[in-house]
Amino acid sequence: MRAALAVWLVLSLLGRTGAEDTCGDPPAAPSRSVAAPQLSPEERLSPHMPESLRCDACHAIAFQIEEQLRKAEGKVGKKALKESDYIEVLERSCSQDWESYGVLELDGEKRLSGPGLPSQQSLSVMVSGGPWPGRLSKLCHGYVGERGEAQIYGAHRRGPAALRQLLCHGDKGPCAGRKERPEPRKALQNEL
Repeated sequence: MRAALAVWLVLSLLGRTGAEDTCGDPPAAPSRSVAAPQLSPEERLSPHMPESLRCDACHAIAFQIEEQLRKAEGKVGKKALKESDYIEVLERSCSQDWESYGVLELDGEKRLSGPGLPSQQSLSVMVSGGPWPGRLSKLCHGYVGERGEAQIYGAHRRGPAALRQLLCHGDKGPCAGRKERPEPRKALQNEL
């Protein structure tokens, strides 16, 4: 019993080293501070998507259209949809709430972030809501009106790359002349 008491006393004294200043509170975790992106007046107030974010926006729109069409085809056994059905799906795709998208600043560059866009590995703050959902919806409706439902659905049937090419990388697309952002390298199992 005396040995156990001695061990407890030694351990409790060792455990107190450096903790005297905390008055019994656990030591505070180191804090990190990340500022929200500083948005220009155009980025905050304009009803239009800023030019610098249109390529990212197009990829987000292509992803959402692809997902909605894929789900609709899954309900009919992967068969081609009727014209009335894919027109309805495209309308629903563009009219969704888009709340999961926002802008963040990474290495001094503002980027759109959300489903279908490359994930950001660094610590960053995303500003969502505000004008971003309306801008994405407006752009989506514009793409559907400009390209046409049949052409968009045909590209979807050829695959996600064909749809992105049609909407984003064609001659007049917002990503024309730009290289696609590379996906961040994923850690190998033995690196974890």
